[in-house]
Amino acid sequence: MTTPAPSPSLPYHRLARLTGRHRWWRPLLGLLLVLGGWILGVGFVDAVTYAVGKASGRPELPDGSVDFGPLPTTALELSYIAFLLPLVLLAVRWTERRPAGSVSSVAGRLRWGWLARCLAVAVPAVSLLALASMVLPGGDPESSAPAEWVGLPALLVSLAVLAVFVPFQAAAEEYAFRGWLLQAVGGLLRSPWCAMLPQAALFAAAHGWGTPWGFADLLVFGLVAGWLTVRTGGLEAAVALHVLNNLMGFGVAAAVVDGLSSDETAADLPWQLALVDTAMILLYAAAVLWLARRNPPQRLATPAPASAVHPFAAYAPPQYPAPAAYPAPPQYPAPAAYPAGPQYPAPVAYPAGPYTPPPTGTYGTAPAPSPGDGSAAPVEHPPAHPRDAWRPPR
Repeated sequence: MTTPAPSPSLPYHRLARLTGRHRWWRPLLGLLLVLGGWILGVGFVDAVTYAVGKASGRPELPDGSVDFGPLPTTALELSYIAFLLPLVLLAVRWTERRPAGSVSSVAGRLRWGWLARCLAVAVPAVSLLALASMVLPGGDPESSAPAEWVGLPALLVSLAVLAVFVPFQAAAEEYAFRGWLLQAVGGLLRSPWCAMLPQAALFAAAHGWGTPWGFADLLVFGLVAGWLTVRTGGLEAAVALHVLNNLMGFGVAAAVVDGLSSDETAADLPWQLALVDTAMILLYAAAVLWLARRNPPQRLATPAPASAVHPFAAYAPPQYPAPAAYPAPPQYPAPAAYPAGPQYPAPVAYPAGPYTPPPTGTYGTAPAPSPGDGSAAPVEHPPAHPRDAWRPPR
């Protein structure tokens, strides 16, 4: 009996082939599910919010949407992007027929310990970027007017709302670009760089075209985040950087009046902030790679056997060894014949004796004694039994 060769381990960008069911058309079917579901979901939510806004008398913006205020509008836009997260997981599970956790990492789940370490590394890098954004001048010379402080109570409310929506929005973008799209291309092409380039270009294009510096900065972010994803075997490093970077950007905008009402994105960065942001990204990548060398996370995944992933594969029942033959019971000797008992002589027949019948007389009346002198009268005795108390006359 020959032992089958073990299945080769797969890096993160090749996890579309994890279950052996990969076909070239499955990513295209998943793309239709993600885009179609997102358009339908966003259209439904947009129609509901528009009806609620018009019913409540909210003003209408030039683009036809209802103005709920800077903070509610920002939360609504973030929720639109966050809706991509469950759609990506469903597309992986339904169209590609593999576990949804394979998008998170090679371990089949989100590695929370590694995510926490990446967040700790991202905090100082993002803090330097926040400091630089407040010190460096903006790219628009007309925006030289001093910003108006929004106030501490309003800032705290904004930060609380952003802390709820921004992590899901940033994670959804990572799952869509560095996760599903990277693995969709990696299932066809073996080189990780061929899988990283399309997702980085689409990620930069999805933010719009602002300035060449801003587009280049987004392109570098997509490439570095994709490289860290492949090197560490999961999305944790990219999600940590993206979440903190967006929290910092929205937090700075929420600190000034009408800061959240701005339509500017990361694609509109001036060259000063673009250079600082690129330096921050590279610094963070170097720190994560150093941390990965000291505490290496799992980088490869072992494909499941075909019998475990194909539900209609022929099932071979386990072959158990034949039961051992139990030994025959011992043969005991026949019991010994016990000797016959002693022979006693037959009993002697005693002769029958003479039989003397009892005397006859009247029942209940003793015979009268013969008087000796002739003067004694016969004595009448009571009956011997109550039933003899009465006797019929004779």
